[in-house]
Amino acid sequence: MSDYLAGINTVADLKRLKSYQLKKLAEEIREFLLENISVTGGHLASNLGTVELTIALHHYLNSPVDKIIWDVGHQAYTHKILTGRKDCFTKLRQKNGLSGYPKCSESPHDIMGAGHSSTSISAAVGLAMARDTLQQQGDIYAVIGDGALTGGMAFEALNHAGHIKANINVILNDNEMSIADNVGAVSNYLASLRNDPTLNKVKSDIEFLINKIPRIGGTVSGAVDRVKNALKYTFIQGILFEEFGFKYLGPIDGHNIVELTHYFQQAEAIKGPVLLHVITKKGKGYLPAEQNPDKFHGVGPFNLSDGSLKKQKSNKSYSTVFGETLARIAKEDPKIVGITAAMPGGTGMSIFAAQFPDRYYDVGIAEQHAVTMSTGLAKGGLKPVCALYSTFAQRAYDQIIHDAAIQNVDLTLAIDRAGIVGNDGETHQGLFDFSFLRPVPNLVMMAPRDAEQLQQMLYTAINYAGPAVLRYPRGVINGQYQPEELAEIKIATAEELLSLEDTDLNIIAIGSTVYPAQRAAAVLQQHGFKIGLLDARFVKPLAEEDILKTIKTSKKLLILEEQMLAGGFSSAILELAADQQLPLPDHSRLGIPDQFVQQGSMAEMKAEFELDAKGIFKNALALLGKVEEVEKLWQPGQD
Repeated sequence: MSDYLAGINTVADLKRLKSYQLKKLAEEIREFLLENISVTGGHLASNLGTVELTIALHHYLNSPVDKIIWDVGHQAYTHKILTGRKDCFTKLRQKNGLSGYPKCSESPHDIMGAGHSSTSISAAVGLAMARDTLQQQGDIYAVIGDGALTGGMAFEALNHAGHIKANINVILNDNEMSIADNVGAVSNYLASLRNDPTLNKVKSDIEFLINKIPRIGGTVSGAVDRVKNALKYTFIQGILFEEFGFKYLGPIDGHNIVELTHYFQQAEAIKGPVLLHVITKKGKGYLPAEQNPDKFHGVGPFNLSDGSLKKQKSNKSYSTVFGETLARIAKEDPKIVGITAAMPGGTGMSIFAAQFPDRYYDVGIAEQHAVTMSTGLAKGGLKPVCALYSTFAQRAYDQIIHDAAIQNVDLTLAIDRAGIVGNDGETHQGLFDFSFLRPVPNLVMMAPRDAEQLQQMLYTAINYAGPAVLRYPRGVINGQYQPEELAEIKIATAEELLSLEDTDLNIIAIGSTVYPAQRAAAVLQQHGFKIGLLDARFVKPLAEEDILKTIKTSKKLLILEEQMLAGGFSSAILELAADQQLPLPDHSRLGIPDQFVQQGSMAEMKAEFELDAKGIFKNALALLGKVEEVEKLWQPGQD
């Protein structure tokens, strides 16, 4: 570790450095980030781009009295380094280690926890109102990226902040990227601001001249006002933000600490909301990340020499199978269109986009708009397939109900990253979709156990005349993958994988729990137990006939789901039995209890909540009265 960074353990240590020393510190922090993230994985490109900005903020401000709110939070690694956590980076995003996002329990400098986008300005407004009501001190800065600015919530906050003249500063970190390339009118507008620096030089003079135009009564006044407005819209940069009530400052070189500090001083002298338009380069200082910022947005352990991953995927992911299957189906049906919200690569929609660019729509970080726009596409006679991460689909809940379900449109929702997702932690786990979608009338919801079933379920969803949800996990597929001959699955039917008759215990599993249930059942059978297994396939509507039959024939019953137990799949089964006044056998439910799932690898977290094969084996033995024999009967490697 180099000299300057070695001496920084608190923000007070940073303030002892002179301005000319901060540039060297930035180089040392980039080296530190590269050395650590290449080992642990993490968000690389976004953090390399905000090093100088973060140094300037903490050198100028007095955190946590002055408050910095990081939007999304995947650019806050330097913030963590400067606020006493650099020694924790060896366990970045690992179980019981340092979170990859701001986390209030980690440090008083993490003012707001974050993991989803477009929340920072709203939080800043609330903090400013509380500060002023309680007559407290402190500046408030929200740092939001140009990608996050495409989220509607950000504009709701801008609108309110301008209306109440909130005394906040918003730093628009403009690196021309979210995860994929930014899209939309806002992106184009910011590009025009970046690319016309000459206007910035004359901005203050133009504003001065406009304000010198006198006000005159009568009809002449209206004409003069129109001229003034025309001049404003022609010459004043940042007019969009000015019209929201913000004072616009910029564009600013986000890698020049002296220039950043100068603008912070300007902002402090302005009463009311200020927007500082800061230009940064995503991946700065590491050529592979600069050239491929989307690839290095979130990355696993990699080789510093060339940026290649240290561990390549051994099989295709569910997202890839989804994208390839969607493209295959779309070749036969020209009405199919694909929609995503700034996640083309992550959802596999980029595969569809490459083959059908004219039938693909990336709406930016705007899940609400994505769902309602998809509803419009369906109403217009097309067959939209809208792909969202489970954790982000939460933000479009009203649109799913109000626009898709009530109107019963022909829409397929592909819910990716469902279940435990691993190292991104509690903000990204996809553990609520069964519970929040199951009560919605008109929805069909299914969950595949492997790649073969994913293909058939996607085909079924697209051909279903109504809103259908396909929910699948993150990561590599279960089973073998080859393009299957596609056929529809009959709605609300289950599949018996192991005979349910004359058994010691029956298991009902759904989606990602089916394969570990099969492995657990195989070990139980090796030890003489008779085990039945039902793949329920559908969460809504339930395969009622198959499930009721299973309940009636079971001596003991274990129900599995990689989801919150509250209101989820197993709850639906208990409700069904209660409605039918059917007594349940000795039974147990295995899923996520009433708590948030923290960060850790997918394997670690599944093991912690006993959703791996060994955990299912243990819970089955508990029902069978043999739980004390788990370690004796379970051999290493059987998972």
